[in-house]
Amino acid sequence: MPVWKRNLLVCWFGIFVTGVGMSQIAPVLPLYIQQLGVENPASIARLSGIAFGITYVISALFSPIWGLAADKFGRKPMLLRASLGMAVIIGCMGFVHNVYILIGLRLLQGTITGYGTACTTLIATQTDKEHAGYALGTLSTASIAGSLLGPSLGGFIAENMGLEDTFFLTGALLLAAFILTLLFVQESFVREDKQALRFKEVWSSVPEKNLTITLFVSFFVLTVALYTVEPVITVYVNHLSRSGSHIALIAGLTFSASGLANIIAAPRLGRLSDRIGAHRVMLAALITAGLIFIPQAFVQNPWQLMGLRFALGLAAGGLIPSVNILVKKITPSSITGRVFGLNMSAGYLGIFGGSVLGGQIAAWFGIRYVFFITAALLLINAVWVYFKVYKKLNSQ
Repeated sequence: MPVWKRNLLVCWFGIFVTGVGMSQIAPVLPLYIQQLGVENPASIARLSGIAFGITYVISALFSPIWGLAADKFGRKPMLLRASLGMAVIIGCMGFVHNVYILIGLRLLQGTITGYGTACTTLIATQTDKEHAGYALGTLSTASIAGSLLGPSLGGFIAENMGLEDTFFLTGALLLAAFILTLLFVQESFVREDKQALRFKEVWSSVPEKNLTITLFVSFFVLTVALYTVEPVITVYVNHLSRSGSHIALIAGLTFSASGLANIIAAPRLGRLSDRIGAHRVMLAALITAGLIFIPQAFVQNPWQLMGLRFALGLAAGGLIPSVNILVKKITPSSITGRVFGLNMSAGYLGIFGGSVLGGQIAAWFGIRYVFFITAALLLINAVWVYFKVYKKLNSQ
């Protein structure tokens, strides 16, 4: 097996498990906080929001720092640091007896992340141009699938094994990712002179500043759009379900539908990007995804919603890979880690912002408006990408 394929397989597993580790706490967090002794419903809701969101906010701050370290010391050391660190921290969450210790560990989890940034940089720099689109497309499915399937997996483990076992199992999977990375990932790393530069000097060496900023903003909007529905899916499914039974299972399947479709579509759309250009795939996927959000507001039963979420996952498979391919294309190899770190920060902020925005829209206007506003965000982003990215790259 070629080295780039072996690296891709290990990184896919590691990023998937990391995504699960970041998101699996969502459905069990209120129950776990209650188990830790908090009884007031308002306090449970407030502490759950803090514990869930703080990881993503801190990750956004530290992602560029770990990107710098990846450029300076190599990507494999960053993979080992992040996977082992998260294995220990998440495993320790199963032993806490105080909610504030849990929040502290979630904060520490945010500081130690960086596996995804290092993996994306490793694959982008170690894969030949002929296979770069396919590799980055495949890699992107891991993060999305882990993040979307994590809540379902966490809820299933908590219901059938126990709340603490959710953390123990995730920690064990991350430890497996550490061992696989140690044994099988290979990197030909050569440190370049520019890797000692400060941020201002690094930014001055970015050749396409406006295009890079456009891609960062687009990535932020994409992740906001993909996660606006996450806090309201279970409530929406409950509203659509007439029987009122198996709500958690149906909501979990609805979460999983878009993740499964993304796994199917992203590698294929990555290959298509190699042939016709990532900017074309990105624009088409943005328009398609925006349009698919609209009928989700009018569904009459959970199965219609599940089908549309699957269709959304197929379209979304062309979004994040396209952004990564374009970032790689316009970024010098000596600063790839730092630029991908900044891009990952935009994604983490988008996850946090999307979850908060979706909940606020649902509270103020109703759940159906979450889909309308998300569709508008994607379509407005499509117009911006057309003028700022598509027309620029199509003329070259």
